[in-house]
Amino acid sequence: MVTRSVAKIHEAHPWLNGSVALGRTDRIRSLQTNPISMRYSSNHKAETRQRIIGEAARRFRKDGIEGTGLVPLMKALGLTHGGFYAHFESKDALVQASLEAAVQQTLERWLPPADQAPAEPSPRAVIDHYLSAEHRDEPGEGCPLPTLAAELGLRGQPSATADAMVTRMTALLADTRLAPAAGDQGIVALAAMVGALTLARAVSDRTASDAILTAVRSALQPGQPEA
Repeated sequence: MVTRSVAKIHEAHPWLNGSVALGRTDRIRSLQTNPISMRYSSNHKAETRQRIIGEAARRFRKDGIEGTGLVPLMKALGLTHGGFYAHFESKDALVQASLEAAVQQTLERWLPPADQAPAEPSPRAVIDHYLSAEHRDEPGEGCPLPTLAAELGLRGQPSATADAMVTRMTALLADTRLAPAAGDQGIVALAAMVGALTLARAVSDRTASDAILTAVRSALQPGQPEA
């Protein structure tokens, strides 16, 4: 009886059929002639992916890989756990993307844009910033090596991104005076800085933590330019 009633309504008001069809046609035509909504969908997905990477990069540096769960990560962004897999195949894929973002962010702090001078920061500036109380107290915004290097090794997942950062950092620190063999200064300096920062974050005694940073900062003396 419901079907008959509906049929009678359409018989009495035939314009309803046309309006429904017209409305649907207009919506289809709008999508075809106005691709903004399609671009929005694509852009929105890319923006969401970057939000996930940014939050993960902060959490991985602060809490470690194992200490960062996907459920609380996505919840903090107002997203669902299931939605994660629309952007990444696995947590390991997110770790790699986040490490790349963290490395880029870290280096950008020390490397000015190419059109600005100086082209390279001074080793003294890098050492002082790296071994500062501010860097120690903000692991989520700092260098990823102190937190992630050990975990990547333990997980058996060394990263080419970590290789690139080590290479870049050792080049920046190549002029420090600590190692007797030429060419080793940057490696020794970086290892000392990462180790000192890790240790300074681990001890509970604030005075001891400050002393670790100060001692290594003083030991790493950039070489003097030749006259």
